[in-house]
Amino acid sequence: MTIRTLAAACGAALLAQFAVSSTVFAVDAPAPVHWVAAWATALQPIPQRADLPPLYRAPEVAGRTVRQIVYPTLSGKSARIHLSNEYGKTPLVIDELRIARSAGGAATVGGDAKRVMFGGRGAVSIPAGAELDSDPVAMDIAEGAPYAISAFMGPQQGVVAWHRVSNQVNYVSAPGNHAADASAEAFRGRFTHYMWVTGLSVEAAASSAAVAAIGDSITDGMRSSLNQNRRWPDALARRLDGTGDPSIAVVNLGISGNRLLSDSPCYGDALASRFERDILRRPGVRTAILLIGINDINFAAMPARSGLDCDSPHTAVTAADLIAGYQRVIAAARHAGLKVFGATLTPASLPAERESIRLAVNQWIRTSHAFDGVVDFDAALRDRAQPDRLQRDFDSGDHIHPSDAGYAAMAAAIPVDAVVNSARK
Repeated sequence: MTIRTLAAACGAALLAQFAVSSTVFAVDAPAPVHWVAAWATALQPIPQRADLPPLYRAPEVAGRTVRQIVYPTLSGKSARIHLSNEYGKTPLVIDELRIARSAGGAATVGGDAKRVMFGGRGAVSIPAGAELDSDPVAMDIAEGAPYAISAFMGPQQGVVAWHRVSNQVNYVSAPGNHAADASAEAFRGRFTHYMWVTGLSVEAAASSAAVAAIGDSITDGMRSSLNQNRRWPDALARRLDGTGDPSIAVVNLGISGNRLLSDSPCYGDALASRFERDILRRPGVRTAILLIGINDINFAAMPARSGLDCDSPHTAVTAADLIAGYQRVIAAARHAGLKVFGATLTPASLPAERESIRLAVNQWIRTSHAFDGVVDFDAALRDRAQPDRLQRDFDSGDHIHPSDAGYAAMAAAIPVDAVVNSARK
């Protein structure tokens, strides 16, 4: 054998040995973590005026601890908290954040509070206009159970945005850091808003997903029972849980007073504008149920008010205007790979001219096949003898917002199999 031949043979042997070694010692890359939104809310800016009515005055939080109660709809072994300074003009400063199982009211389960970190740090400063996820927190999260998220706020922190109608009592403490307190003693202040905390996601199986409900006060659960989780998305979450399928979460991104096409000084950005931020950026959301439009129809007729006019601009809309808005939302969802179910507008005892717009919109939702599916809330709630009105048992008393029974009837009208199948695709 020549030297060249011997060298080639040795080289081949070495390559073969290396190939075997590579096979033996190869390590599979870890599977990517699959995060799914288990609870969420949408923010709206607070009007910045000196003459705000009491309903629009935020609590004092500087140097105090804010404790907010949330109900995740999906279980997991690890959680992340999402914070938003979307409408801030200065940094959002939180000196300590903890999450614990709620023991009722402002109390937490003793010894259960977990410190929430941000890049390994316990304090965080979020720039104006920015949002941030926390580091993962190793903690058992059980769907349907209440959790208290406690934030010790910076010494100069104010509130410029919130989710105004939470239908949940939350708490603010006396001055000082009470984030780790299991006792409710320090938490004498109460409010019914959500602030800064806009999401809780859990590490879940790859087959898990979230369904997002988005719309106005009827999705927000206006006039449902306080602290009872009787909004229709809550009832949908319980219905899904009753099927024995623990893999689908339901998150509520409704904002009371919200419109499809117009921003409001009180009721948040138009849904067509906020859809990307509030739905498309949520982890694990694969399907949305859209119910919006009644405020667009109504607010043109609301009388203009001096001072704070939450209903401005008083923009008149047609059915064609609303349909074009729906099509924008559908296009954005399809571009992101999400399915959208369109929900018919519910009866609101409207005058004939406005009722004709509602009926035309509902006809288009039912027959156009523009959405990936239809949820006929109108058919579920209307009085058969007077279809422009809510059934008496489903009316909370203002002839627009459903009662607890009405919200339950809405959840019962949702084609659950179709929604779950769309979330899994």
